[in-house]
Amino acid sequence: MDKSIEEEVSVRKKKKRTLIIAVIVLVIIGAVLAMRAYIKPSVSKAEITSAIAETGSIENTINANGEVLPEFEEILTSPINAAVRNVLMDAGTKVKAGQSILTLDKSAAQTEFDKLSFQIESKENEIRKLKLDLEKSFYDIKSNNSIKQLRISNFKDAVSSAQRLFKAGGGTKEDIEQAELNLKVAELEKQQLENEIRSKQQTMKIEIREAEIALAIQRNDQLAFKRKLDLANVIATRDGVVTWVNKNIGASIKEGESLARIANLSSYKVAGSISDTQLDQLRNGMPAIVRINEQQLRGTVVSISPAVSNSIVSFEVQLDEKNSKLLRPNLKADVFLITDTRSKVLRVPNGPAFKGSNLQQIFVLKAGKAVRREVKTGLSNFDYIEIVSGIKAGEQVITSDLSKYEYAKEIVIED
Repeated sequence: MDKSIEEEVSVRKKKKRTLIIAVIVLVIIGAVLAMRAYIKPSVSKAEITSAIAETGSIENTINANGEVLPEFEEILTSPINAAVRNVLMDAGTKVKAGQSILTLDKSAAQTEFDKLSFQIESKENEIRKLKLDLEKSFYDIKSNNSIKQLRISNFKDAVSSAQRLFKAGGGTKEDIEQAELNLKVAELEKQQLENEIRSKQQTMKIEIREAEIALAIQRNDQLAFKRKLDLANVIATRDGVVTWVNKNIGASIKEGESLARIANLSSYKVAGSISDTQLDQLRNGMPAIVRINEQQLRGTVVSISPAVSNSIVSFEVQLDEKNSKLLRPNLKADVFLITDTRSKVLRVPNGPAFKGSNLQQIFVLKAGKAVRREVKTGLSNFDYIEIVSGIKAGEQVITSDLSKYEYAKEIVIED
């Protein structure tokens, strides 16, 4: 019985302690809330940046990477297997159309060209010989045919003589039949020979045509080889600047290997790249802004690569001002692709205060205080963000990041 009473007393004491602790915690929380209601946080005016909300136009953009490239760049390659003999121009040298940049050792290629010339001459002689042989064969056949014709005439006379002799009683029917048989055999032989002549004529044409085709192929090969030898002089096809040249004198060069690059540095384009997740927003003809050293150039997307490499899509921007002094070869640039444009909207310079969602909590300067305000945003780009609601034109908005004061309704601004 005594034990039961002790347990009941112990339980009551535990409940009492728990209740006391809970009350203390609630008092502390209330005190903190009360202090926050009366004690406002403060921030130095020098620590914040602000801007006036104004009416203007805004362009919604998506970000991309870019690289400035010459609008025209030609890569000169070796048309033959050769070796670099002499380099006449170094990188950075201005060049005019027709000027030689470097020379190649063409001796091996020249030997191959001469060999091809001998093969063509041999083929031409072969065709002449073939025509002579075929003409002789054709002449022999025609001579035989003439002989056959004479024999037929002779056999016809023999048939007529046998028939006259038989009528006069001096011959037999067997003599007539033999003469007629000889005539028929001679006619068949002549017909066979005529067929052989026609066949020989067709064969002559085919054999000569095949030889002429083979010769034409060799001549085309020779012309192509001659063009390669001419191109091996490595001359500039237009005015420009040598941006790179192979200076390894004596090095073996394979056909198709790069020898030099010539660019027109008076006009440029921008090669851009963007994630394939934004491919649906990319299209030909869309306007673009290229930012270089905090300065902007306008342009238009003129081509989009159909291939996707490592989740990256490439495109080209044609600049409105192709010869701007800002442009340099291989210069990195920020590209902003304009997806939408609106005019006469309320806008504020973009800053860390804007986190990207449509509904945001920001602060507005008012009577020496930063007052919390919920705003709805619209289009945005690197420079501006559209304010759909929550702020009026002329109000001063804090654009710096004050997220550490996210629970404060007001912040005192100290000078």
